[in-house]
Amino acid sequence: MTVQWRAGLSPRGALAPHQAGITLIEVVIAITLLSMLSVGMLATIRMGFDALHHTNSRLMENRRVAGAQRLLEQQLGGFMPVKAICPAESRAPLTPFVFFEGQPQSMRLVSTYSLQEAWRGQPHILELQVIPGDQGRGVRLIVNEIPYTGPLSAGQSCLGMAPDPASGATVPQFRPIQASAQSFVLADKLAWCRFSYLEPAQPPKIEYWRTDWVMARWPIGLRVEMAPLEDNPARLRPLTVTTAIPINRLPDLVYVDAY
Repeated sequence: MTVQWRAGLSPRGALAPHQAGITLIEVVIAITLLSMLSVGMLATIRMGFDALHHTNSRLMENRRVAGAQRLLEQQLGGFMPVKAICPAESRAPLTPFVFFEGQPQSMRLVSTYSLQEAWRGQPHILELQVIPGDQGRGVRLIVNEIPYTGPLSAGQSCLGMAPDPASGATVPQFRPIQASAQSFVLADKLAWCRFSYLEPAQPPKIEYWRTDWVMARWPIGLRVEMAPLEDNPARLRPLTVTTAIPINRLPDLVYVDAY
């Protein structure tokens, strides 16, 4: 009896000697190596994304600090000397007073620069205030912007005129500056923030910085000092902003146009 073989198969169904194959152990080893390679690639990609995220976060924080500092410089640089009328003294004669409040933790002034309209819009009353930070950690610097429409609008924050206990000069008493949902945070996560004001030289005295302003004229310089809550060398530190106020106008004199 003649037996015919199928091509490539032995009489018992085994592979012919000329065909190659792999065992189960080789398959398991290959899958294990591929899995380890995939895990290593995923870990490397995740580390790269984490490094990119941290770098972007630091860049954004540095840009935020630099942008806030530039905004503060422009706001103070747009200082506008105006007089206001205090509406609280309705029975007394409406006497204009120099509109400016200078305290160690608060400042009021009129500026030609605002966050909403930049240099293009109308002047705004700026209310800068240092308030506690988030969860009581450190402090933050905020600003409120109120459109300035004239002496009466600037005098809305005045409670009346009273003599200063130290100098005896009659100065306006202002309402406390309140933080609201419309307040803009200029700087956050600060260890401290304080304002100071440059007093003009009066012989024999020289110019010096004071922490409060009770004079019936405008200062010739403004300074905002800040320090970060956490000093990280990899992050941009908030610098001290110093702005000169080139005003030689005397509030007590009446200026007229000369023809």
